[in-house]
Amino acid sequence: SRSPGRSETRAATGRVFGPSQGRDRRRTSRRELGARARQALLGAMPPKKPGAGDKNLKSKSPAEFFLDNKGIAGFENAGKSLYTTLREFIENSLDSAESIGVLPDVDIAVEEVTLGEYEDKIGLKAHVRKDNALYADFETEKERAKRLAAEAKKSAQEAKAAEALAKAKDKGGKGSKGGGKSVSTKDDKGDKRDAGRGKTFFRITVKDNGKGMAHDDIPNMLGRVLSGTKYGVRQTRGKFGLGSKMALIWSKQTTGLPIEITSAQPKQKFCSRYVLDIDIEKNEPNVHKAEKIGNPGDWHGAELSVIIEGNWTAYRNKVLSYLRQLAIVTPYAQFHFKYVSAASDARGNVDAMFRRRTLVMPSPPLTTKHHPSAANEDQLLVKTLLSQTKEKTLVNFLHKEFTSIGKEHAARLVAELGKGFEQTTAPRDVTETQATRVQQLLSYARFADPSGECLSPAGEYNLRLGIMKELGPDWIASFVGPALACGGHPLIVEACVSLGGKDVKAGHNVFRFANRIPLLFEGGSDVVTRCVQRLNWGSYKIDKNNDKIGVFVSIVSTKIPFKGTSKEYIGDDNVEIAEAVDRAIRACAAQLKGKITRAQAAKERRARKKVLSRYIPDCARAIAAMLEVSAAAAEPPSKRARHGAAVTTAAAGSNGGKLWTVDPRWENDVLGRVRDGSVTLATVQRRLEEHVERIDSEQALEYSMQNKEGLSEAMHLMPTGSAHAFLPIMYHPTCAFRLLDAAAFKPK
Repeated sequence: SRSPGRSETRAATGRVFGPSQGRDRRRTSRRELGARARQALLGAMPPKKPGAGDKNLKSKSPAEFFLDNKGIAGFENAGKSLYTTLREFIENSLDSAESIGVLPDVDIAVEEVTLGEYEDKIGLKAHVRKDNALYADFETEKERAKRLAAEAKKSAQEAKAAEALAKAKDKGGKGSKGGGKSVSTKDDKGDKRDAGRGKTFFRITVKDNGKGMAHDDIPNMLGRVLSGTKYGVRQTRGKFGLGSKMALIWSKQTTGLPIEITSAQPKQKFCSRYVLDIDIEKNEPNVHKAEKIGNPGDWHGAELSVIIEGNWTAYRNKVLSYLRQLAIVTPYAQFHFKYVSAASDARGNVDAMFRRRTLVMPSPPLTTKHHPSAANEDQLLVKTLLSQTKEKTLVNFLHKEFTSIGKEHAARLVAELGKGFEQTTAPRDVTETQATRVQQLLSYARFADPSGECLSPAGEYNLRLGIMKELGPDWIASFVGPALACGGHPLIVEACVSLGGKDVKAGHNVFRFANRIPLLFEGGSDVVTRCVQRLNWGSYKIDKNNDKIGVFVSIVSTKIPFKGTSKEYIGDDNVEIAEAVDRAIRACAAQLKGKITRAQAAKERRARKKVLSRYIPDCARAIAAMLEVSAAAAEPPSKRARHGAAVTTAAAGSNGGKLWTVDPRWENDVLGRVRDGSVTLATVQRRLEEHVERIDSEQALEYSMQNKEGLSEAMHLMPTGSAHAFLPIMYHPTCAFRLLDAAAFKPK
């Protein structure tokens, strides 16, 4: 027997290729592989023949998968889902505004929806119960007797504690810790009828001034899981095309209500208005309403409104903390947050404005190519790029499809690949074995770190402004590390360390950001927290227990190695990131050490100056008295000093010869001014004060010259107002200047 020939195999499959069609066949096979990969991404399976295979074999759409596993996307409970929905909507708004270079203005509203309003929305009418015993909130006689007995027992205990407290007060004692509590007649469990309906619903509305969405793209952008515009090697706040769709899935699961979208793009004469939800089984948008309405105000942006089940009470502090930290890392944005309770009492309402502090926005991130070291992390990367590249030669493929590979370097790499590789080899002709060889070489070769120009860090300028605006610290130090490659992706670490400030507790206060997103959960496991705990703060003259230490670390990259899709924290197991974070925090701590040392030296000088100033009045009176006596004498003091024939040579040398030698003209001038009243007690006192000031300044200058840390100080300048005309902003990696226009400047 023999294996069938190539032509027979092709004939058996019904596909015959001639010699001239070999190249087209390779292209077709790569297209088929790409189509299969896309099909697998969308969760589709090829049709199964009737009666073939296991009957239990099924597939799930991405929407069904994330509905069953919503916890990995941050929707594990009602409170966390409320927080995550707000976060995803707000971050999409920031990305939208920054993409067109507009300073973000984001309005956020959380409105509690009553049960009656919710039932009206879903078309239910008030139902009159016919059989109360069917309901979970029905209280049987046995349960009622048990509850009343528990209430009576609790009331007796509270009465006894109150009586004991009263007796202790009569005796002058402090009373027991458990006494003094008011007796509550309300059942701790609350009304069982209300407890049975414990769900609370909220309408979340987020409106921005971003670029909006194209009318025909809105259904797929919000109604199809894993579809989005943020795929690729580029720094973005989101990456999976999941966040806003998960909010829609949560809404459909908990309320069954659709999402309402209003959007308009810049210079667009109409607004797009959609009402839609998602078909979970098919992973497709289900459009209820789509229309185009007028846009008379030339507004652009997007407004999303959705009603979901939530828990505001449990996550109120998390939401406000998130907004506060977001205002720190994006001081160029303005956020208006409003919470409206359904209760008649308005004390629980919140109306907070996080105002813009600066007009300087970071440069937008750019799409880049993969770093060669990414081949070590992704075994399929080289094969994928070979199938998709438009380059004609292998050397151009290495040069154009990867960063940090120059033309000469690419030629050396091709030569190193060995037999079967030429610089002119077409990438489409590279076999799978050869592609594996290319991947192997890129994994072990040495390459320069990426430049980091494609990234958009917050910048020291904005980070400092945000911290000063929200916390108002006494001291602050900042540092931005160089770009490095982490898992084949460029990464930059920024850090600020502050001391003091408002609403800051003693000890470590860690603020973590990733791609300018505040991270609020799983802080104990995060790489930043671990680095802060390992650092010996005492060596930098910082008391880690009593000082108010604020540590701010922002990490930006084209791919942040989050633990889980919900973007909660960055693990400490990543050595490159841990070392970069540690270097950044140490650099900030070293700057603060210099500030603390200078402050301590200044404090010592002030203490010394205070001591000297304390004796100035007494010294001035003594000197003024001696001058008055000398001016009234017949001879000046130099003539009356003990010298002459009766004094030995040794005594003259030690007493009058050197010690009392003065300039006669200066002496006569001083005594003359004393006689005519030009030199008085006030004059002497003023001269002594000037001498103390001069000595203090000279010592400060000498200290600064000896301590190089005192010769430089980072400064960040901002205009005090907008009353003048300014020139265009001049940018620098660490600051931005906006100078006055001399032609338009008119001094008062």
